[in-house]
Amino acid sequence: MARAARPSTDEETAPLLQDVSHPDETPSPHSQPTFFERVSAATREPLNPLAKFLAIATLVFLLLSSVFIGLFAGAQHKLNTGDGNGSHKPVTTTLTVTQTAIQTATDITTATATSTSIATTTVGIPAPVPTRAPEENACFTPDCIVLASSIISSLDTSNDPCENFYDFANGGWMKSHPIPSDKGSIGSLETIAVNNRRLLQQIFSQDSSSIFASAASIQTDTGKPNPYDDILLKKLRGLYDSCMDEELLNARGADPLIRVIREIRKRFRGDVFDPIAPGHAETGDDKKKERLGLTAAVAFLHSRGVDGLFTLGIDGDVGDDPNKMTLQLGQPSLGLPSPEYYEEEAIVDLYKNVLERLLVNLYEEEETLMQQEQLMEPSALTIHEERLRVWPPWPWPPWEGDDDDDDGGDDGGHRKPGNRSEEAHKLAKNIIKFEKKIANASLDLETLFSDPIAVYNPIPYDEFADTFPQFDFPAYFSSFAPRTFPSRVIVDNPYFFPNLSSIVDSTPRSTIQAYLETRAALALAQNLGTETEAWKAVRSLEERLRGIKPGAVGDRAQFCVEKVEGSLGFAAGRFFVKEAFGGESKKRGTKVITDIIDAFKDSLKHIKWMDEESAKAAAGKADAIKVKVGYPLSPNTEDPRSLANYYYNVKIQKTTFFENVLSATQNEIFKLALSLGKQRDPEAWLMYTSQVNAYFNPPANEIVFPAGILQAPVFGGNWPGYLVYGAFGQVASHELTHAFDSSGRLYNQDGKLEQWWTNATSERYNVIQKCIVDQYSSYYVEDGEGKRIYLNGNMTSGENIGDSGIIQSFRAWKSQFQESKKAGNEYLLPGLPYTREQLFFISFANQWAQNIKPESVAIRVRADPHSPNRFRVEGTLSNVPEFAEAFKCPAGSKMNPPQEKRCLFW
Repeated sequence: MARAARPSTDEETAPLLQDVSHPDETPSPHSQPTFFERVSAATREPLNPLAKFLAIATLVFLLLSSVFIGLFAGAQHKLNTGDGNGSHKPVTTTLTVTQTAIQTATDITTATATSTSIATTTVGIPAPVPTRAPEENACFTPDCIVLASSIISSLDTSNDPCENFYDFANGGWMKSHPIPSDKGSIGSLETIAVNNRRLLQQIFSQDSSSIFASAASIQTDTGKPNPYDDILLKKLRGLYDSCMDEELLNARGADPLIRVIREIRKRFRGDVFDPIAPGHAETGDDKKKERLGLTAAVAFLHSRGVDGLFTLGIDGDVGDDPNKMTLQLGQPSLGLPSPEYYEEEAIVDLYKNVLERLLVNLYEEEETLMQQEQLMEPSALTIHEERLRVWPPWPWPPWEGDDDDDDGGDDGGHRKPGNRSEEAHKLAKNIIKFEKKIANASLDLETLFSDPIAVYNPIPYDEFADTFPQFDFPAYFSSFAPRTFPSRVIVDNPYFFPNLSSIVDSTPRSTIQAYLETRAALALAQNLGTETEAWKAVRSLEERLRGIKPGAVGDRAQFCVEKVEGSLGFAAGRFFVKEAFGGESKKRGTKVITDIIDAFKDSLKHIKWMDEESAKAAAGKADAIKVKVGYPLSPNTEDPRSLANYYYNVKIQKTTFFENVLSATQNEIFKLALSLGKQRDPEAWLMYTSQVNAYFNPPANEIVFPAGILQAPVFGGNWPGYLVYGAFGQVASHELTHAFDSSGRLYNQDGKLEQWWTNATSERYNVIQKCIVDQYSSYYVEDGEGKRIYLNGNMTSGENIGDSGIIQSFRAWKSQFQESKKAGNEYLLPGLPYTREQLFFISFANQWAQNIKPESVAIRVRADPHSPNRFRVEGTLSNVPEFAEAFKCPAGSKMNPPQEKRCLFW
């Protein structure tokens, strides 16, 4: 439940640290003979037969190398210049090297040795200026060539890096990675996720003997596979196999979803005894029965991972004890991504149509299921005939008591027979009205994401329960944690539940029931077969909102791996780590992070807006941050028994994919509920191991980096330092900076909400924050229909400030450069006419390479606190003077604005 805070401010003109020493000084030309002088001298010596043979062999090798370089350069030239017939196309360095290389063997040697000093030339565009010594040799191992090739292929040198750096660094990648028809976007980070899932797919698909033989498990003292690993693999593969059986999924139709809807419906109506509400079905008090019915239905929905009416969370009490796990309740998500969509007529019409389709389909599938049950149990026939005496037949849906304009008033218990499509149409309209009321009662996303003080509202339980009298909170709580009862509750909006009470009072029960049922359908239909009507209805909404090609369905195996990864993520992570996170990955990744922390602490004494007292406190918080890299120890990734116990209650059968996913979801919620009232588990993680992401958790004051993101092209264990710090360093510095962003700075080093900076420092910080809010508020995207959607600078300021931390990674790299170079970790790559500093920033930008549909980027701007990727690169680096210096950007260019217009935090 961590939130990010967002005060507003003015501009700041304080410069960043200047005059960083340059590590690439050119050595004196008189210090020793150059390579070419040695070659020239050697050519004047008489050659013996062996020397002649070696010379010929060398020439053959170099000629073959030139052919490879030529082929690669030709392909890259076509990629960057189109068909090559234009008169104003750029001349790439790689092509120049190749043309020179094929002249003579001596020329090949010269071109190879000096390729890094040949600048790219583009008509009207200043090329980046290399600064390293031309005599410095590049690495030509296969790994180095492949790595260099990946960087070269990502570039589009027809763009000026000082005016359009995002396209300069990523244009080649964007041309070669079109958006798949079944996706709304494709990005560099998404490709890592795809690769991770391919590896997991191999694990889930292989037989046990082969996976154990590949050392994906810890062996016992007898040399045999650990039996707990076998248990884990059976669950992982069972869930995967049940997902892959599309024929069975389509044959089952919507039956699994109908059974969930039945349970919601029976609880809502009070027609079934429920353990959370003893005497529920027996009470004669209609109001009490309605109250318990609503409680039981919502509790059932929440236990299956679907929010409705409100959300449930458990996290530290940041105002009292950040490590005491406390109940936290908040506003729910909506059927549409954000409130703005409820004002778009075309989107609302589509959403209404989807709800209608779901409601009609639920009824039809219910009828089919009842008929199947009658064949198995003839005694049910009498009950079925009784249900059909009135329309609509029990139990779908209860029309009684409807008194709004669309339903035509109360008819004394049941509506008269009518057309089910018309009734579904009316219910769908009422659901949308209901959701709009909830949206109006909710906090705006700007406050929700950015202001941890505004969303921290502790209320004694007795006082809180009175704010929503239509709900039985003791019964609700006992359904999740029967042995623990909260003494107080934290809500993100103190006015939401009183308003929700009024909304529920003024809404027909049939609408509330239909709302709960469609919430389940919208969330769970993806787990049905793709031929079912419910799946198709929900998919049509996603296609429209994200710009996906209608009817396009991606690779089933990737979808199933993703479902297994999300359902049994810690178990899957054990085997992922064994296969993809070995060697020195954890050690080197941790060093990058700690180097950045050290650079941050060192920079504090140079920050003009921060006084000495605040700087000392900030250094203390940085020292206190817990760094977690790779995988969790609770449940313990290194101990299969720990994982087997964690997933003990997850029941997996190969023929019941829908139910398998629900079982895993219930297990996660049960584990979370068990933490209520206890102290935080210091080894627990909020992400699974193979996830391509990272996070800062303010109450725990920890930064966490799963093994999934420590993969190429974000991280390479043997990469040169300037690439590692530019790529993975941006991830590490981003998460560290979150501890001091507009929200994170409001938590002290113990994770408690507290004013721990001086007032003067806070006021000066607010000035710079306003600068960055204004900067990003000026950016906009197109929605695909010619309309501009401007970024919400307040909502995104925390993430934008986090991105500004890249300067700390740059400084961290510089501070360890000489030592790293001596160790051979700053080697050059072939065919790259750029300095190490330039490649640092190119590798930073490469992580945000992305193609995205206008519809998908519109959702991001409206509902995501992260800015679109283009602005995460150019908006960030325009505030970094070191970038402009590295690329020799002229004053006043887009990436080198006047100093007084830069938003300089660090």
